[in-house]
Amino acid sequence: MESSEATDAVSMRHVVYDRFGGSDVLQVTESPVPVPAGGEVLIRVHGAGLNPIDWKTRKGLGFVATQIEGRMPWTPGYDAAGEVVAVADDVTTLAPGDRVMGMIGFAESGGAYAQYAVARADELAIVPEELDLVAAGGVPLAALTAWQALFEVAGLESGQKILIHAGAGGVGHFAVQFALERGAHVIATASASNRDFLAELGVHEVIDYHTTDIADECYGLDVVLDLIGGETGKRSLQTLSESGVLVTIPTVTADEVVSAAEAMGVRAHGMKTRPDVFHLEEIAELIEDGDVRVHVDRVFPLEQARDAHDLLEAGHVRGKLVLDCR
Repeated sequence: MESSEATDAVSMRHVVYDRFGGSDVLQVTESPVPVPAGGEVLIRVHGAGLNPIDWKTRKGLGFVATQIEGRMPWTPGYDAAGEVVAVADDVTTLAPGDRVMGMIGFAESGGAYAQYAVARADELAIVPEELDLVAAGGVPLAALTAWQALFEVAGLESGQKILIHAGAGGVGHFAVQFALERGAHVIATASASNRDFLAELGVHEVIDYHTTDIADECYGLDVVLDLIGGETGKRSLQTLSESGVLVTIPTVTADEVVSAAEAMGVRAHGMKTRPDVFHLEEIAELIEDGDVRVHVDRVFPLEQARDAHDLLEAGHVRGKLVLDCR
């Protein structure tokens, strides 16, 4: 194993929970620094992004919760950015000192809410010099979700009209920028307080979901990216053109939205995000070129993971929340 002097640490702080529940189950504890196995690297984590799956799993909801139930205590977090400090003997693509980010340990290992984390080398992309490593922690899962939904599932093309729900959120603020960069006409829903933020990103039309029914406002759309699910997703089906498609992200309500689409004779798909280093490298290039920016709403120290979860679960976060794990 090749390592740098930065791995002199033998123990690390990390967040764990040993049972499902409210944010009070999150604890900061100390454990030995992990050692990378074959194909893995050890990262000194600077930033760990928070995602809705984190609090949903903590509450015992969803597929991951069923998988980790017998393996607690468990360290949450899939988004990590930091510096490589050690690599397994068979890793030739990365070296100590490299600045990296990735969607790690997905879905059953987690581990990003920590000072050090192991990750597969083939899941990591180099972080552009222009991007701070704490902020980079907010990129992988949300950006990959937006990318895969728009370009793999929906097949978004230049000149098409797209509606993006919750456009100022974690996935949303990446999605609007990717769609604009692709040359689409972008409509986004948001609260009035986020109108200026989305206008700065270049969104063509911002709809205040508190005062306007999108089914009255939008019609003939090529794509809808539904980041809310449930009734919002089902109502959005009315805005599609005959050849349009809706992609719904929340897995809890995906089946009912897709069933409603089938009943109406329109297309809708659910999806599950997956790690993809090639997509992540394309996203990093857009960030490096200044075409996409990462908006971090707040940064919390590792010890305040509970507060970060409470804020995320309450909704209305603009962009991303990130833990500073240094």
